[in-house]
Amino acid sequence: MTTELHWKPAVHPVAKTLEGRYMRLEKLDPRRHGADLWEVLQGELRDQKLWDYLPYGPFTEREPFDIWLDTYAISNDPMGFCVIDKDTGQAQGILSLMSIVPEHGRIEIGHVAFSAAMQRTPKGTEAIYLLGKLAFDQGYRRLEWKCNNDNARSKSAALRFGFSFEGIFRQHMVVKGKNRDTAWYSITDQEWPAIAQAFEAWLAEDNQAPSGQVKTLAELRQA
Repeated sequence: MTTELHWKPAVHPVAKTLEGRYMRLEKLDPRRHGADLWEVLQGELRDQKLWDYLPYGPFTEREPFDIWLDTYAISNDPMGFCVIDKDTGQAQGILSLMSIVPEHGRIEIGHVAFSAAMQRTPKGTEAIYLLGKLAFDQGYRRLEWKCNNDNARSKSAALRFGFSFEGIFRQHMVVKGKNRDTAWYSITDQEWPAIAQAFEAWLAEDNQAPSGQVKTLAELRQA
């Protein structure tokens, strides 16, 4: 039996600056962020596997990269954000809110491209937390994460961030001429307060030791 909801449709998010401890999220702006993103995503520091499961890239020349970035930046879905390192001011990655359905309270974090400069730092985790917080603050009931079922890194990240695995959509898409079975994950609004509390405890200064984190996200969620 279905339960009647006393719920109002969510608000369509606005790409605004979100301040964190280690990084901030800014609305993607190719004029301000393009040179940095080209350097960290396509330059000497690029992750060779970064583009394997994205529907675009890699880009071997700057002009096609700039055209793609311009198109991405003007879109409202996906809505692109840029990760800015607070110490250096360098743009170091991008991610999006997408599949935005306010009338049903459904939204997704996707199109994640974090450079090597963000790996093994708190910045990527904080970026996910800030977008999750924005989504639920705007009234969304469900935050989704989807990825190619072959993408072990993305599936591991989803579970680490607190998303629950829901299943596989077989033969869901054709990406770059290859079949994609899609793994689905989600966090609901009822789950978010405890997950957010774990994110905040993990990001706290007393949990960020020089040798690494004192407690993991999973440990903090269990606590």
